[in-house]
Amino acid sequence: MNSPFVRCALGAVMAAALSTGAGVALAAGTAQAAIGPTPAEVAAREYEEVMALTPNLANGAKAYLTCAVCHRPEGWGSPDGDYPQIAGQLPTVIVKQLADIRARNRDNPLMYPFSVPRVLGGAQAIADVAAYVSQLPMTADNGKGPGTDLELGQRLYAENCAKCHGVNGEGKEMEHMPSVAGQHYLYQVRQFDAIRAGRRKNADSKMTRQIYGFTPREESAVLDYTSRLVPPPEKLAKPGWQNPDFPHYVRPPMPGFPAMPAPSGPPMPGATR
Repeated sequence: MNSPFVRCALGAVMAAALSTGAGVALAAGTAQAAIGPTPAEVAAREYEEVMALTPNLANGAKAYLTCAVCHRPEGWGSPDGDYPQIAGQLPTVIVKQLADIRARNRDNPLMYPFSVPRVLGGAQAIADVAAYVSQLPMTADNGKGPGTDLELGQRLYAENCAKCHGVNGEGKEMEHMPSVAGQHYLYQVRQFDAIRAGRRKNADSKMTRQIYGFTPREESAVLDYTSRLVPPPEKLAKPGWQNPDFPHYVRPPMPGFPAMPAPSGPPMPGATR
């Protein structure tokens, strides 16, 4: 075993093993580097980038044209729950959701094509449109639930939701907790179900655990109550209000909302309320 030949052979085997190990380690490191940051990390970086910028409301009005196709010029969405009311939403919430959607940290196939940089624009466009949307006045004529179990809904909201979303559904801006006052009942049902089932990847894990055991009756009751939380008067649109930044936009009738003819006027002037 001590012959030069054996020692040479053992040395060759050990060198090969070390070489293979180093190669495996290098390959593993290369693979990890190739994977890159997670969608959550990409979204978080863009969120921080956007929040460091100064919004331009006039540019936000122009960028919002992409959004108005679905969310309507007023930002009121649709009572059938296909599109949420985004008018008056906290700007931090809008920024986070846009960053999450385009980083694929939140699956939204319908909205994703409209959110990508080549359509919406870069970080500055997100800052601009988020600021613009957040100052749009809201409608209190959002879609409501059946109204049959509101006492239970009020109790469940106080016990489970008010801590994060606010006693009056106002949300928390610094923690990008969304405002839920004035949100359509059926949209809330869709999101509640997606969060509980784990389909909404960017949902707060604490909320997912908290609502997991809700019965169908409890879900309907709490979301019905939430849909009836009215935003403060200063955030509400006056009767008959239309977004003056879209004077030539033809507003087709939408279930739950009265038909509103397009007003005449000059081209889009920029952000006004």
